[in-house]
Amino acid sequence: MSLNLVKLCVGAASVEDLASWQKGRLAEQKARGEAMRIFHATFQMPKRQAELLDGGSLYWVIKGVIQVRQRVVGFDEGTREDGSSCCLILLDTALVPVRPVPRRAFQGWRYLTADDAPKDLGHGPGGDLASFPPKLRQELLELCLI
Repeated sequence: MSLNLVKLCVGAASVEDLASWQKGRLAEQKARGEAMRIFHATFQMPKRQAELLDGGSLYWVIKGVIQVRQRVVGFDEGTREDGSSCCLILLDTALVPVRPVPRRAFQGWRYLTADDAPKDLGHGPGGDLASFPPKLRQELLELCLI
């Protein structure tokens, strides 16, 4: 059974904001001639890497709600701007919207079991829920309709 991570997405106001930021990061890497990859730099290396690589994802908490996930595709060692070492959690470029689930603020990342992970937002009776505007998705969540 796969294992997941959950992490606060500081600075992003929406899934679209995160997508735009990541697209910009890829463009910068391409302009510098670097390998293009999406990653999250973190202080600690997850000890349960094999479980995370067995289909696990990083679930992003945006504005207090788990809203989207990205599949974990690997790990690497990196260096922060201040020269300190860090772990790079390598992520697939695809952002997969998930059923919005409120989540309180916390520091760092946390493990999230497959049983506790929100389900992907797919096709529902009203159509493709993932294509709905973020505000509408939030209102539907508050009304307990998704």
